[in-house]
Order: sequence, then structure tokens, then C-alpha cells
Amino acid sequence: MPRMAVLDLRRKLAILSDAAKYDASCASSGAQKRNSLDGKGVGSTEGMGICHAYAPDGRCISLLKILLTNFCIYDCAYCINRVSSNTARARFSVKEVVDLTLNFYKRNYIEGLFLSSGVIRTGDYTMEEMVRVAKSLRLDHDFRGYIHLKLIPEASPELATEAGLYADRVSINIELPRDDSLKTLAPEKDVTDIKRAMGRMRLAIEDKAEPARKAGRRTFARSQSTQLIVGADEAKDGDILTRSANLYGAYRLSRVYYSAFSPIPDASHRLPLTRPPLLREHRLYQADWLMRFYGFERPEIVDEGEDLDLSVDPKTGWALKNRAKFPVDIQTADRETLLRVPGLGAKAVERVLAARKISRLTLDDLRRVGAVVKRAKAFVVTADWTPGALTDHDALKAALVQPQQLSLF
Repeated sequence: MPRMAVLDLRRKLAILSDAAKYDASCASSGAQKRNSLDGKGVGSTEGMGICHAYAPDGRCISLLKILLTNFCIYDCAYCINRVSSNTARARFSVKEVVDLTLNFYKRNYIEGLFLSSGVIRTGDYTMEEMVRVAKSLRLDHDFRGYIHLKLIPEASPELATEAGLYADRVSINIELPRDDSLKTLAPEKDVTDIKRAMGRMRLAIEDKAEPARKAGRRTFARSQSTQLIVGADEAKDGDILTRSANLYGAYRLSRVYYSAFSPIPDASHRLPLTRPPLLREHRLYQADWLMRFYGFERPEIVDEGEDLDLSVDPKTGWALKNRAKFPVDIQTADRETLLRVPGLGAKAVERVLAARKISRLTLDDLRRVGAVVKRAKAFVVTADWTPGALTDHDALKAALVQPQQLSLF
């Protein structure tokens, strides 16, 4: 490992917060309600003094999001912190991370900590340092805010389990949607190790969840997540969503996060020279949402080996391909059918189901419950509207395409 010049805390923070920005899997939705209203402890996961800020793609930005260090013994081609990268390096001590977290929380800048790290010495050594941070916050300082720890796949199962004792959520990044891509771009990583670590964590979460529930307290991380890099290899959106569906099914992940690849300095010739459009990342999140909350299966959204249509959202794309299923009567359609109507979100559907018990619904009623009527009207029948030939009109897709802002990059 290269010898590191002595850096002040501000410079370390600048380097290690910037290095952490490539990890998207930092949402705080897995936190359990905990607070210090009893006059004891520091921090909370909700309530007065917590400022939640979310980016448009769902990223939580109210966490102190840093790496313990951006030194790394691996040489993953897509990672700016790879061992062969000519980038500024820094490393926090355990005490520095603990102090930063507490000081930032007390200033109401954050609601908790997202901690990842490059791998130094060994996976066990790195994981042990990260666990020491979480353990000190919880036990030494009675910190009750949110903690998310990134697990090192090759670290021992005992260390991963200990991390779960102090974290609200843990995550293990599988990084690439295809096994052959991981082998090519990150040859020192083993997808079998990653999946094995995910499987062990799934079992640990399930084994400890019921005793904790019966005891009325949280004693273990509630969930795990992962991240897939979009556009670093030749994987199509269908391949990416197939990987996501398999991960949700096999490991009960709470979220799969999608991160558009960013070209890095001195990059390998095996990597693309430009980043994919951010709209592609957004469409993947929309498709992921359809699989998780709207009852869609991956083959309904996009075929393997194909990309999503960027011009329309995936639900609208499905509806345009299945026009024979429309229009549907808002007054009589069941919940599952309504969830497949473009412009009707999950909350709007629940409001429709409640409101139609009282009266027949109009287009204005749909607007009032939160539906996007411009998108929905070609696919629904209401008390004052029927789309007639509009549903099958050749120009319908063009009318539903949303204008896109030009990229500055």
C-alpha cells in the first residue's frame, strides 16, 4: 500500500465523500422507528430534527455517505478507486468516522451514516474496522440514528453477522448484471462469494426477525440491498431486470439500485467512453417498481437481450403493446387491472377503489385522486368519458411521449 501523506480531516472528508458518490444503494427506508425522546441516547430515525432529502431517482441524501478508505487492493476496471488508479487517497480512523457522524447529526445535517470502504489488507480486516464504527456509535454513544453498512463479500460470516447487530440495513454490491462481465472487469471478485454472502445474510435476517418481533425490539438489520452498474458492459435492460428479478426471489432483497456508469480517468479499453443516458437508469427504476409493486413479471416489461423504450415509461409501453386489454371501466375493474393502467399509481388506485363506492367517477375525479389523466384517458372509461377509437389510434404513442430535456454532457 502506498504511503499516505498526512491529511487534515476536511481534506479526508472531501476525498472520501466524493469517492462514495458512485454507490447508489444508500436509501434509509429500512430504518426502524427509534428516537431519543426519553432523554437518553443520540439521534433518531424520524421526528423533529430529521431532514429527509431525496434525489429525483430515489437516492436519500440526508446521510453522511463516506468511505472508510479509498485505498483498495483490487483492480476492478470500472472503479475509480482501483489499485492502479491515479487518484488522491485517504483513510479515516474509526474515531474520526464516529466523531463526524455525531457532530453532523447534532448540527441537523444528517439522519445517519452510510459507510462503505475499499478493501485494505484483507476483507476481514476492512469489515472489522467498519463494524467497530457501528459498534462504537451504538454502544459507546447510544446513537439511535440510521446506519447502513456495506458488507465485504469475502469477510467471515461472523463479521457479517456482527455488522447486522448494529446496522439498520446492510448491502453487498453485485455490481454487474452478467457473471461473465464481472469475471472480465473485476477478475479478483467471485460472483459465487457474493451470492453466498447474500444468502447467509438473508438467513440471518430471517432467523433473527421473529424473535426480535416477539420481543418488541430491533436486534438485527431488517434488510439488505445491492447495486447494479448500468452501461459498463454490453448487458441489455432485459438482462439487468432478469438479474434483479432473480436477486429479489433468491435473496429477498429490499432494493436493487441502478447506477449509470460514469467514465473514469485512465479507463480500460474494455469500458465505454461515454456514460449511458440517465433516462435509461430512470426507466430501469420504473420497471423495477412495476415488478415489485404492480404485479408485473419481467417478460411482460422487456425481453431478455432487449432494451427498454426510453420514449415512454414501461407501463405505458406495456399498455401500447396490449391495447386489446383496454379500455377498462374505472367503476368496475379490479385492483390488479387498475394497477396496469398508465397514469394510475398505487396510491391513486387505492383512492379510486374507495371513492367509487360512493359515486360514479369522472375524469376530474381521477385527477383529484392523483391520476395523470393525460396518460390514463386513452385507456379508461369513466362516467363522463369513453376513449372510442383513441385507444387504437396510430398516433397514440406520439401523443404520450414526454419531451426530454437535452443532456449537457
